Amino acid sequence: MRDSGGTGRRGSYAKGVAKREEILTRALDVIAREGYRGASIKELADAVGLSQAGLLHYFGSKEELFTEILRKRDELDSVDQGLAGDLHQGLVAEATPLPDIRAGYLSVIRHNADVPGLVHLFARLSVDAADPGHPAHQFFVTRGENLRGFFAEAIAAQQESGEITDRVDADTLARIFQAVADGLQVQWMLEPDVDMAATVDALFELLSARPAGGEGATDDATGR
Repeated sequence: MRDSGGTGRRGSYAKGVAKREEILTRALDVIAREGYRGASIKELADAVGLSQAGLLHYFGSKEELFTEILRKRDELDSVDQGLAGDLHQGLVAEATPLPDIRAGYLSVIRHNADVPGLVHLFARLSVDAADPGHPAHQFFVTRGENLRGFFAEAIAAQQESGEITDRVDADTLARIFQAVADGLQVQWMLEPDVDMAATVDALFELLSARPAGGEGATDDATGR
C-alpha cells in the first residue's frame, strides 16, 4: 500500500531540518577557522557538499544564513554555560544566580576572543541590521531585549538581597553591560591586545565593591 504522503512529507521535513543544522554547525567551524571575510557562500556550500544555490535554498539569502549562524552560536553558548533557556526564546534568570552568570558570561567572552571571525560577523551584521528592513533586524532586537531582561532580573535579585549596590536601577545596569560587551568587541577588533573579559569582569566588580573606607564610610555629598 502506497504512503498517502503524510509520512513522506514528515520525513522530508525532518531531513531538511537536519541539513540546516549540519550547515549551521559546519558554517560556525568555517567562520571560526577562516574568518568572516574568508567565509564565502561558495566555501560554506563546499563544506556541506552543496552548490551555492542549494545552500541558499535552506535559508533564502546570504543575510538570513548569517543570521541563523549567529542564532546557532548563541544556542551553543547557552548550552555550554548550562543556562536555562536561550537568548531568543528567553533565558531564565531565577535559575541562574548572578555569580554563575558572571562566570558564564566571562567564559563566553573569552571564547569569543578565540573565534574572531564570529565576532566580526556579529559586529558587521549588527550594524547592517539597524535598518528595520534588514533580515537580521528582529534577531538583534529580540536578542538584546532578552539579554537585558535576563541580566536585569538577576541583578534585581542581588540588589534585593543587598549583595550588590542598588544606586543604579537593574534595567539601566543591564543595558550598560550590553553596551560594554558590544563596544569592547569593536575595540578588540581594532586593538587585539584588549582583554575583553577582564574589562567586563571589572564592571561586575564595581557592582559588588564596598565604598572606600569600608562598611561605615559616608557619602561625601550626602553625609549618609
